[in-house]
Amino acid sequence: METKTIGIIGGGQLGLMIAEQARRLGVRSVALDPSAEAPAFRVTDERIVAAFDDAAALERLCRRCDAVTYEFENVPGGILEPLCAKYNIPQGYRPLYDSQDRLREKRNARDHGLPTPRFEAVDDEASLLGAVRRLGLPAVLKTRTMGYDGHGQLLLRTETDLGAARPLLSVPCILEEFVPFDFEASVVTVDDGERAVSFPVGRNIHRRGILDLSVVPAAMDDGLRARMVAESQRFMRSCGYRGILAIEYFVRGNEFLFNEMAPRPHNSGHYTIEGCTTNQFRELVRYLTGMPLEEPRLVAPTVMKNILGRDLAAAETVAREEREGLFVHLYGKRESRPDRKMGHITFVGMDLDRYRREWAGRFAE
Repeated sequence: METKTIGIIGGGQLGLMIAEQARRLGVRSVALDPSAEAPAFRVTDERIVAAFDDAAALERLCRRCDAVTYEFENVPGGILEPLCAKYNIPQGYRPLYDSQDRLREKRNARDHGLPTPRFEAVDDEASLLGAVRRLGLPAVLKTRTMGYDGHGQLLLRTETDLGAARPLLSVPCILEEFVPFDFEASVVTVDDGERAVSFPVGRNIHRRGILDLSVVPAAMDDGLRARMVAESQRFMRSCGYRGILAIEYFVRGNEFLFNEMAPRPHNSGHYTIEGCTTNQFRELVRYLTGMPLEEPRLVAPTVMKNILGRDLAAAETVAREEREGLFVHLYGKRESRPDRKMGHITFVGMDLDRYRREWAGRFAE
């Protein structure tokens, strides 16, 4: 049987883990990234060092591969969209386009039947004041593009906070009502057009706007859990999306509200590598290469801890301990910064109470 090759636009940790699973499935991989030291290059069979807006380099990537995917949202649409018409980029451009603008993303979710917080477009101080009058305070002001890990957003508690919003208003924004949610949860789904599989719903715990822990399974009513998964799959079909999609929800009582989505493997799904019978990266590769999808099952209760730069030394110490049921993934990034994602640790057979009792004190507060 002919060996297939997949292309990955982006060579970060997601590209690394996609390439690792591709190799285990006997699939070759090629990644494109502007950094010659990108983590994925340690694993891929070929590398292309080029900017993400280098149209000629992207053409070279596509010509070398049977199928191409992307590992992050901000691939320039003006370049990627015409490539989708010429080459096999199975997920297409649409889910990427819909996720690149928070206003467009929220409208798309609402138009396809997912409940969302109330929101309004904000372009200047006048439209901000009007939106505040209609939505009330507290509310969250967010830039429409390029925000991640808490960047590009501001919680407006009272009118005295409006002055601090001026720097954000240099670009188009969205104002969302503040949702007093119980917790945030993620659903990661892979759909090949005939079958959809979803991974167990996890609870997400953030610290300073960055995901800190994913706890699986999320403690919630089984009916709510089933509805969340069913609605995620229905939403993908309604939008015509294929491949992988992660959706983050606010959970409040017996209801859930759409927060945001990502058409790529998601940080909250890293636990699946050891915590499930198959994982998000493996199922994405299976989709890209036309293999039948596998239904994931949770191996045991699992906690995934994000390792930021401030946690790196502690994680390296944990790795040397080689404990059973504990899996340390370090991404091999050359430069460590306090808030940069440097790896993750998966604790299989662990619940949140035990993690907090036995492990939380070993990492930075």
